[in-house]
Amino acid sequence: MRQTRVVVVGSANMDLVGTAPALPRPGETLLGTGFVMVPGGKGANQAIAAARAGASCAFLGAIGSDAFGVTLRARIAAAGVDTDHLRTTYGTSGVALVMVNAEGENAILVTPGANASMTDLTEPELTAVREADVLLAQLEIPVGTVTRAAAAARAAGTRVVLNAAPAVPVPPELLAATDLLVVNENEAQALTGRGREHPSALLDLVPRAVLTLGAQGAWYGDRDGTAVHVPAVRVDVVDSTAAGDAFTAALAVAWGEGRDVVDAVRWAAAAGAACARRLGASVALPSRAEIDELYVPA
Repeated sequence: MRQTRVVVVGSANMDLVGTAPALPRPGETLLGTGFVMVPGGKGANQAIAAARAGASCAFLGAIGSDAFGVTLRARIAAAGVDTDHLRTTYGTSGVALVMVNAEGENAILVTPGANASMTDLTEPELTAVREADVLLAQLEIPVGTVTRAAAAARAAGTRVVLNAAPAVPVPPELLAATDLLVVNENEAQALTGRGREHPSALLDLVPRAVLTLGAQGAWYGDRDGTAVHVPAVRVDVVDSTAAGDAFTAALAVAWGEGRDVVDAVRWAAAAGAACARRLGASVALPSRAEIDELYVPA
C-alpha cells in the first residue's frame, strides 16, 4: 500500500491535564488525583496521530518562543512529523487546561497564544498543501487561514478533510472546498441549526460528512445516498481528550490510502477507541498496529 502524504494545518498547545473523581462546578475547588503535562492542540494531535497511523505527515502551525514551544517542537518531531514549516513566533505558546473525571469525561479551556498568529500562509506552506494527498484542518487557528489552505488544496486536487472544531462560524468558501466534514453533535448543530436526528442536513453543506456520536459510534453519509451507522469499538475508557483527534486523523489517512470511506470510518473508530484507553492527548495517540488490533471490518 502506498504511503499517503497528509498535511495538517492547525494548532499546537501544551496540555496541562489534571484528573479528579469529578469535574468541578463553577466556584468549586476539588482535590485532584494526578497531573501530566503533554503536547496537544487539535492540529498537533492530528499530525502526530496521522504519522503514527502510517502517513507521511507535515504540520503547518505556530509555537511560541517560550519553554513550552521548545518542548512542543521536539515532541512533534520525535513523533515522526515533518516540522520544517512549524513557525516560532515571539511570545507564549498555546495552552490547554484539561480536567478529566473518573469516567474519562473532560472539560477544556484553551488559550491560543502563538496559534492566533497564523493569519496567513507562506508560498512554501501553500506548496506543501498542493503536493499533499490530503489536507487535514481544524478551527483552532484563524478560519481565514484554513479557508486559504482549503482553496489551495481544492485547486491542486488535494482532498480536504475538515474537522469543524471548535464550533465557530464557518464561511461558505471553506465548506465549498471541503470534501469530507467531521463534526460532533454540538458542532453539527452549530453548522445546521438541527440536532442529531437530522444528520443528513450536513449534506446540504458538503458532499460527505461524518457525525461522531461518542459511545454510540459515528454516522457517515454522502450525496450519493450512502447513510451508515458505524458502532463504537468497546474499550475501558481512561481519557477521551484526544479520541476525536485520533479518529479524524486515522480517517484522513485511510481515505488517502484509497480505502472505501465507510471502511475508513470503521478504522477510524478503532483509532478513537485505542486512544481512549490511555491518559493524555498526544501521548495516547495509537500506532497503526494498535488501530489494526481493534479494527472491526464490515
